[in-house]
Amino acid sequence: MKHKTFFWFFAPTGLAMLFFIALPIVSIITQSFHTPHDAVLIETKNCDPFGCKVETTIDQEATAELRSSKPLGKFVGFDIFLDRGHLATSEILSAWEKSNTWSNFLGAIQNLPFYRAISFTLTYTFAVTPVVILLGLLIALGVNSLHRHLKGFVIFFSLLPFVVSPLIGSLVLFWMIDSRGILGSALQVLLDNPDLSLKASTGLTWIMLIVYGIWHAAPFAFVIFYAGLQTLPKDQLESAMIDGATRFQQVRYVVIPHLMPLVTFVALIQLMDNFRVFEPVVGFNAEAHATSLSWIIFNDLGGETRLMSSAAATSVLTIVGVAILLTPVLIRTWREFQLKV
Repeated sequence: MKHKTFFWFFAPTGLAMLFFIALPIVSIITQSFHTPHDAVLIETKNCDPFGCKVETTIDQEATAELRSSKPLGKFVGFDIFLDRGHLATSEILSAWEKSNTWSNFLGAIQNLPFYRAISFTLTYTFAVTPVVILLGLLIALGVNSLHRHLKGFVIFFSLLPFVVSPLIGSLVLFWMIDSRGILGSALQVLLDNPDLSLKASTGLTWIMLIVYGIWHAAPFAFVIFYAGLQTLPKDQLESAMIDGATRFQQVRYVVIPHLMPLVTFVALIQLMDNFRVFEPVVGFNAEAHATSLSWIIFNDLGGETRLMSSAAATSVLTIVGVAILLTPVLIRTWREFQLKV
């Protein structure tokens, strides 16, 4: 009976995971190994008194029949993964042979779309994630020490950046850093440079995107840690205070160990979310200075010509990247679980 109960309890979740996670991933992987069929061309020879000409035209009927009979397209193996828009193996080898210094080699790599996107994606991920965890913990500790009549008011305003839509929030900040905006005008006055523009610099654009990412995600970490603080045993803190522990020592030896499972949880969520950064790039209109893997997928699927195979290959590489990022955290979590068992 217990097994039947477990089966019927797990069956809806298992089916949802199968249809909405497993099958789409299999579909994406399959599509990444195929490319659309080339158009069927026919050559016709037209002759007139001045000579003969060969004209090449597209056989629309034969092309449509070919694509309907094999909708996935032509199997090309790993060719899409290795082309210039993705791993660009040929271009990497060529740049290595032609470059005399590491700076020249890295500069050549930055001109390749995939590596330009992955460099910003990784920078954004490893800059935002630890700061969000630390800032969220500090805010939670500060709010937890407030008077109970002030907590509700402070919590409400602390959650506003997280409640606001990412696209709307990034657009608001984007106009604030404009030369006519509050931040842009203030920096021009402070630095005595009326021509200063945060939008014209790649480095400043990256910094603004990272600052926005921290501003938007910190409330999420805060609310998780604040909830964890409500379950902190008061007798442990009281014992530490009796033993003469300072506020910093209480946080280090009592609070943080108690919150470590939540720190791991927040780290996992933030690593996955930040590696898929997309809305800030679009909201800041920063494509000229910063692109991400998600933006490449969006760009491939947009416009009149949809590059389904290219988008699928980038999606597979994104999944692999997320798996690599999460592996160390998952291994540590598994080891801690095994020690407890």
